[in-house]
Amino acid sequence: MVRGIVRLLRCRKGVGTMEFALIAPTFMLILFGIVEFSMAMVASAVLENAVSDASRFGITGYTNPGETREESIRNLIVEKTGSLLDPEQIEITTLLYQNFDQIGQPEPYLDANANGHYDDGETYTDINGNSQWDDDMGAAGLGGAGDIVVYQIEYDWPLRTPLVNHLAGEDGTIHFTSNIVVRNEPYDYAPIGG
Repeated sequence: MVRGIVRLLRCRKGVGTMEFALIAPTFMLILFGIVEFSMAMVASAVLENAVSDASRFGITGYTNPGETREESIRNLIVEKTGSLLDPEQIEITTLLYQNFDQIGQPEPYLDANANGHYDDGETYTDINGNSQWDDDMGAAGLGGAGDIVVYQIEYDWPLRTPLVNHLAGEDGTIHFTSNIVVRNEPYDYAPIGG
């Protein structure tokens, strides 16, 4: 009986199968993670390209016949992202400024209690005209000739590989944001459709 146990311990048949069974899941997880992160980086590049093309179209003031200017820009972004991204999940924001130094700046206010931030009831200048104080004075819209516009596209890319999706955070998504700042061309025609 002891000799049988010794012979069993010396037997090397099936060792390769056992090693593969131990290593394969980890290898596959790493492989799928690399593929998934690669796809996410492609999605990020596609978003960058889409916001660039949308801003180049938007600065002209041109609007496709039968569409508003916003619809034309959204349709261009959806076209540029192709079937890679879900068009319903793409968030597009455009903020309008009069000067470059206003970008990302809060609306001016009188800090009555000198605490360094705006509190309800303090006097402020409503730069963007929305009847409330904002930490960014940009007004929503695409502006007119010579206006400064910030285009921003946001998209949440879901990771599907188990364990890898936990690297991205609690919700298992990678949040992409792409911005570009442009000044509209000095067009002197009235854009079709606003």
